[in-house]
Amino acid sequence: MQRLYFGTDGVRGPYGGPVVNEVFFGRLGAATARWIESRGGSAREVLIGRDTRASGESLSRAFARGVGGAVSLGVVPTPAISRAVRQRGAALGAAVTASHNPAPDNGIKFFGPDGAKLSDADEAAIEALMEGPGGDARAGAAVEVPGEDITRDYVDAAAAMLPKGSLAGWRVALDTANGATMGTSPLAFRALGAEVLSIGDRPDGSNINLGVGSEHPQALSALVLSGGAHLGVAHDGDGDRCVLCDELGQVLDGDEILTVLAVHALGRGTLKEKTLVVTVQSNLGVDRAVAEAGGRVVRASVGDRYVAEAMRREGATLGGESSGHIVNFAFGPTGDGLAAALMVASVMIDTGRPLSQLRGALRRFPQLSMALRVREKRELSALPGLSGAIRSLEGRLGSGGRVLVRYSGTESKLRFLVEGPTDSAVRQGMDSLLAAARGELEVL
Repeated sequence: MQRLYFGTDGVRGPYGGPVVNEVFFGRLGAATARWIESRGGSAREVLIGRDTRASGESLSRAFARGVGGAVSLGVVPTPAISRAVRQRGAALGAAVTASHNPAPDNGIKFFGPDGAKLSDADEAAIEALMEGPGGDARAGAAVEVPGEDITRDYVDAAAAMLPKGSLAGWRVALDTANGATMGTSPLAFRALGAEVLSIGDRPDGSNINLGVGSEHPQALSALVLSGGAHLGVAHDGDGDRCVLCDELGQVLDGDEILTVLAVHALGRGTLKEKTLVVTVQSNLGVDRAVAEAGGRVVRASVGDRYVAEAMRREGATLGGESSGHIVNFAFGPTGDGLAAALMVASVMIDTGRPLSQLRGALRRFPQLSMALRVREKRELSALPGLSGAIRSLEGRLGSGGRVLVRYSGTESKLRFLVEGPTDSAVRQGMDSLLAAARGELEVL
């Protein structure tokens, strides 16, 4: 069943637009309540959290009114909502957030009773209920509970991933993107004994992800160098992803984080099924590094929920995306930036090696990614020029590279990825794709 409003990671768009507004969220809340009840659950067992965007509180209340009454968690990281659903036996968790998008955007994503994100089929079923009788908002209000209850449980669980005091003597540079992790990640690192140097910790409703966070790690890199930090951690606005900096200020993306974790686990014989799950976006160097360490890589569609679905199919417990969504089933069923950073810190402690050395496990294939903002997402099969350019480039690269062209699931963008044997081959290939796309699509 085709979804109209849900994308790769929930509903997302500009606040005040056709799908991110109080009226729509009220209707969505009512449809969600009906969907929960159709499955034998209670709509009053819904937990709602949000990030620090100015529009978040109003949208959360509108969704709660639609549901007919729910528990408001306030500002909390998205993975903490997933954990709270599992711990409290709730019917559903809702995170009002636009993740790494800028402050004018907002959205919502859902977690089922097991804490995992809903499937495409579940989201389509909720959408269908928006169009039927009773699709308007119900009368109800969110029931406030102390946010500290959720925060403390999540922080304690994360800190328990490492032995007490294991980061004593460490200095950690932490960028919380003026977002939802401001009240959690610093507590977890300090609980383990680390000294924390913070940036991106003064949200004002309009500065989430603004020049800080996982999309803008330059400030974190500078802080690592100026502060002499052992490790740098940058989250996105809702905390379900991270990028890292080594002690030299060099940035590590999700591919490098996953390679460090997988190679170390293979060496210790603890990588379940000897399998790492990544997405089609990840560099081919990940496959090579994992294979050399005795494991295998399985690829899934872009989106951490598709990674999690593939992990369940393969019996794997570790997976993620190059964007920094890292899923560790030993801690939770969804992307978690804090858990990912602590896992890497654990490898550093276990090996006694700095991150600048550990990152050498990944030797990247030359790769280039770009995106064009387009007015309309036309089917790629209806673009003969671009389709031909893709086939031609794939033929030239052969087994020594790959081409990926897809529309973003959350933005009006056409994304391109080219990998190949040399930088010049990649650059020339990308130029041919962009020229073909501009010739057939209206680019904004």
